[in-house]
Amino acid sequence: MTNIWSFGGRYRILHLTWFAFFLSFVVWFNFAPLATAVRAELGLTEVQLRTIAICNVALTVPARIIVGMLLDRFGPRRTYSCLLIYAAFPCIAFALAQNFEQMVISRLALSIVGCGFVIGIRMVAEWFPAKEIGLAEGIYGGWGNFGSAAAAFTLPSLAAAGAFLAAGQVNWRLAIALTGIVAAAYGVFYYFNVSDTPPGKVYQRPPSSSGMEVTSQRDFWFLLIMNIPLVAALGLIAWRLTKVQLISTGALTGIMVFLIGLYLFQAYNIWKANQGLMTGQVRYSSKDRYKFSQVANLELAYVACFGSELAVVSMLPTYFERGFGLTAALAGAVAGTYAFMNIVARPGGGFISDKIGSRKWTLAATLAGTGVGYLIFSSMGQGASLILVVIATMLASFFVMAAEGATYAIVPLVKHRITGQIAGNVGAYGNVGAVVYLTLYSLLPQGVAGDKIFFQVLGVTAIVVAFLNAFTLKEPALSHEGEEELEPVTVGQMESVYERSDHR
Repeated sequence: MTNIWSFGGRYRILHLTWFAFFLSFVVWFNFAPLATAVRAELGLTEVQLRTIAICNVALTVPARIIVGMLLDRFGPRRTYSCLLIYAAFPCIAFALAQNFEQMVISRLALSIVGCGFVIGIRMVAEWFPAKEIGLAEGIYGGWGNFGSAAAAFTLPSLAAAGAFLAAGQVNWRLAIALTGIVAAAYGVFYYFNVSDTPPGKVYQRPPSSSGMEVTSQRDFWFLLIMNIPLVAALGLIAWRLTKVQLISTGALTGIMVFLIGLYLFQAYNIWKANQGLMTGQVRYSSKDRYKFSQVANLELAYVACFGSELAVVSMLPTYFERGFGLTAALAGAVAGTYAFMNIVARPGGGFISDKIGSRKWTLAATLAGTGVGYLIFSSMGQGASLILVVIATMLASFFVMAAEGATYAIVPLVKHRITGQIAGNVGAYGNVGAVVYLTLYSLLPQGVAGDKIFFQVLGVTAIVVAFLNAFTLKEPALSHEGEEELEPVTVGQMESVYERSDHR
């Protein structure tokens, strides 16, 4: 990574890809810095604002799974370009919204843009060797993740600058629409300036893109169990919408039936992808197997770090504005210090994972630091010095982003040919965590007491997950250079290669 500041070869791909992710996050988080202006113009209640925040992460859960499948099949170049171009449509729809219902619908559609992170994970993994994967993925994730901070820093000022177009009012509509238009333009540029793999390298695709491939029958059932929260999170969002009377109880029942059907359909696709394994027609050599428990551990880790980041970014500007009497622009800037740490912390987590020799303990340690950081933050009331609160915010966020970097330093090393689907599942769990956290936040009392409980929950959850990873996560291979992926073979082709005892 000594040539990281160059713009040639794989470094060019890295820079173009992290900026694509950066723009997707600017789009995804373009509401929180402008929430006060939106509330004032449309007369929204606090409950409605919190509901919109939940909708902002709602469809990202299934979108990350679906995009992970599309990614493994069509490649990151086409997938990323299409997603960025799509971003313009819900942004403009949200900018034109005239009531709460229209804002919810457009925000649900816009939440799909949040799955962009998954795409770049596969792109970077194709261009960088495993010994550098932690730092490369950390740079991609950290610098791109800074888009949420950039939105907090710039959008309030952009909206204020555009006030002359709205008879003196803060022009939040122009600011939000512009984020989508810029993302779409870059999507076209990205398509014509990157390739999926380096010259001479073949883009590996899984045997089936309909569901995740597993390599043991036990992992098949484990995967089905771990998919339940992905659908349950959507049910939680639907339930929350009944509390603001956006949907009726009857509609909620219909949605729950649909979600059950969606889960069964997903389970059927997983069966199709692994039918040969489950019927005994396909078996995997010991070299070609992977443990799905590795994926499950990373999913829970991402709940604790990225899930909490999404939740905190969604409420922090309002928290500083309400709790410390700051203007919207200043509150957005102070809240941006939380996401600002992405620039160094996420690459730092990946770099440490590359260098210290234990990716497992890097992840466990950063998760523990995340928990402690949130607990320190929860102990600070509104009477605390603002400078001290900012320092505590940056301390907590450093460990949060470092844990994210450490998580995705492991993801590409689990099973290369399904990296897109693994990244999608892990990323989707981050959104599940955000949905759960934001739903809890919406039910807590407003003010200091509710905020304190919220940060305590984040802290305790991170510490529990840290211990879980410390005791159950297996250390992945630090380098797969020179290793070729093996495809599954039928029993009739190579019966003697496999140990039957491993497939009981």
